[in-house]
Amino acid sequence: MFKVLVIAYYFPPLGLSGVQRTLKFVKYMPPHGWQPTVITTGNIAYYAHDKSLQDELNKLDIDVIRTSSFDPNTILSKFGTVKMPGEKLRKVLNMFSQTFFIPDNKISWSKKAFDTASEILSKETYDVIFISAPPFSAFKISIKLKKKFDVPLVVDYRDLWYKSYFAFYPTPLHSYLHKRMEYSSLKAADKVIVTNRKIKEKLLKIYKFLTFDDVVIIPHGFDPEDFSLIKHTPKTTDKMILTYSGIFLEYNSPKYFLEAFKQLAIERPDIASKIELHFVGHLRKENQHLVKKLKLEEFVKDFGYMNHDEAVRKVMSSDVLWFMIGRKRNIDAILPGKMFEYFGSGKPVIACVPEGAAKSAATEYGASFITEPENANAIKEVIFKVYQLYVKKQLPSPDKSFIDKHRRDFLTETLIKQFQLFIKDVVI
Repeated sequence: MFKVLVIAYYFPPLGLSGVQRTLKFVKYMPPHGWQPTVITTGNIAYYAHDKSLQDELNKLDIDVIRTSSFDPNTILSKFGTVKMPGEKLRKVLNMFSQTFFIPDNKISWSKKAFDTASEILSKETYDVIFISAPPFSAFKISIKLKKKFDVPLVVDYRDLWYKSYFAFYPTPLHSYLHKRMEYSSLKAADKVIVTNRKIKEKLLKIYKFLTFDDVVIIPHGFDPEDFSLIKHTPKTTDKMILTYSGIFLEYNSPKYFLEAFKQLAIERPDIASKIELHFVGHLRKENQHLVKKLKLEEFVKDFGYMNHDEAVRKVMSSDVLWFMIGRKRNIDAILPGKMFEYFGSGKPVIACVPEGAAKSAATEYGASFITEPENANAIKEVIFKVYQLYVKKQLPSPDKSFIDKHRRDFLTETLIKQFQLFIKDVVI
């Protein structure tokens, strides 16, 4: 059995979709002959803690080493699960953090993770180091680990780093430092994994030393076991259930979708009365206020944050799913992991998205209704069309081959093939 040292800040019992990519990789590594050891964070405050993901982790025969540090989430750990701040406050906190912490406010944890990794690598032999980011300060420590131990290094970009949508550079110096850090991290890496083609294109364009084969696309995916374990529950209503599962960040908002539904309710109250809008996840206060302002309370059901297994159950009991990505700067590389859980469900999807990675994926899925993200009238027409097809039982079916290639077990096999490039005498 080969050994891989996995370094990932976001890991169970934390929730939300960013946690699941690393967890599922780790889950499916042993069947392919690789035993992972995970270095992650200790007890921290976070927007969501997910018991079902922790239970899934507990069933795996995997060593998990938890490190504490002096970062904001650890300092607030006594509060456990904390409320997600409103959008205005979140922006202020984000600007403060990116001004004073470079590359991010997880620097303290990353240093601690380096010390822990160094101790482990000094005692045991590992075949590969695998680091998942964000936080990108974890990539920064990869340089030191590579120099000190010369173990093959594979870095996984869940999101873009330099010039990403989330980036804020208050001065040219900040921009320069981020780019220099990313340059050094990529120089140290033996293989770079990214979640979509847009991220790969941007990295190859900015860092000319990277070759096409240096950067490998392993998209987000879904775990078929998550769906097979869900017991079918019959619908308790004859209404069409239209569900959004996930959280709303700065690049997406239910505003235009809710405004579209309000238009439908005014123009066709007979149809609106036969649709339920379900929200599974964190619906911010400003979103809740918008529901009240538009007087849509009778149509909306807010279930709040649910453990992953419960969220999957809600998705499977829905008739149609929807997601939103707004028109923002550098948004074309955004491809949320939640989309692939939608795809794994096989349900029709209303995709309110601009040009970019998300639109490409929705198109390939084959059961998507794609519309402009900030055009309430266009979204209203799509909802109307979807409802008509629902009544006629003519909703489209997805491309099964597209779904199958995004299974977590298959994606992990692709990752393992990259690991094995660094192992002598292994037939790939």
